[in-house]
Amino acid sequence: MRGEVIADPPTRGSSVRRTVGRLGLGAALAFAGTSHLTTAREEFQAQVPPWFPADPDTVVLVSGVVEIALGCALLAAPGRRRAAVGWIVAGFFVAIFPGNISQLVTRTDAFGLESDTARAVRLVGQPLLVLWALWSTGAWRALRAAAAAETVER
Repeated sequence: MRGEVIADPPTRGSSVRRTVGRLGLGAALAFAGTSHLTTAREEFQAQVPPWFPADPDTVVLVSGVVEIALGCALLAAPGRRRAAVGWIVAGFFVAIFPGNISQLVTRTDAFGLESDTARAVRLVGQPLLVLWALWSTGAWRALRAAAAAETVER
């Protein structure tokens, strides 16, 4: 059928690992979002770049609500929607990356990151979160399958 993509079925082991990865990432996002609204509000404000044209507290509150929603989506998305959720979560991680860069450039201490080395090492984690979101939801697999299906249709 045109527009419908069916990827190669994953092996049982990879399916379990992806599910555990997706649920873990969803729980971590929901927890982080909750901490935006409660215990770590000031820490997250330190990551809002000074050039960003919005009140840091508002940014933290809105991003916290978004993280909770994305975490819940990862936890509850039905199979046919997981790849889309993966791309959205990956996009969110890309969108907040400037805050991590700003924390390094402005030498802002937060979350125990009190040296340039610690802040730089944290930057490596953000692309890993992007990859985790895409892998655990099958988004990469769906993209490859869609590309293969398009090639076959031509």
